[in-house]
Amino acid sequence: MRKTRPRIGSRRWGRIGSRSRKSVRRIPKGVIHVLAGFHNTIVTVTDVRGQVVYWSSAGTCRFKGPRKATPFAAQTAAGDAIRTVVDQGMKRAEVMIKGPGPGRDAVLRAIRRSGIRLSLIRDVTPIAHNGCRPPLKRRV
Repeated sequence: MRKTRPRIGSRRWGRIGSRSRKSVRRIPKGVIHVLAGFHNTIVTVTDVRGQVVYWSSAGTCRFKGPRKATPFAAQTAAGDAIRTVVDQGMKRAEVMIKGPGPGRDAVLRAIRRSGIRLSLIRDVTPIAHNGCRPPLKRRV
């Protein structure tokens, strides 16, 4: 009877080396993207090259239904995302806010309270410029 060899480097219990890579990564400067919709608020933290470091939303912070659309839920999501990146060494950040939702101001207040120095706050909400030409009226 053959003796079974242990599987070295198998992906059976998750990715190889994912934990060690996350703890070693140091990010001194980053970009915080805030998507404030009417039903949810999503906060994404990237490094200066645009690679996502961490993200959070009101839904992942266990707010469901209409409570996701509140400023408190947006503040909680921002606090969750920022706490993680501050532990990884982030000191300075730029903020890009997109959307008309109720969580815009609450997220900005949470970022200011966290101790991260903000070098830029920009509103990147897309604005329509009259769009495409509408189709002609139907003639019967």
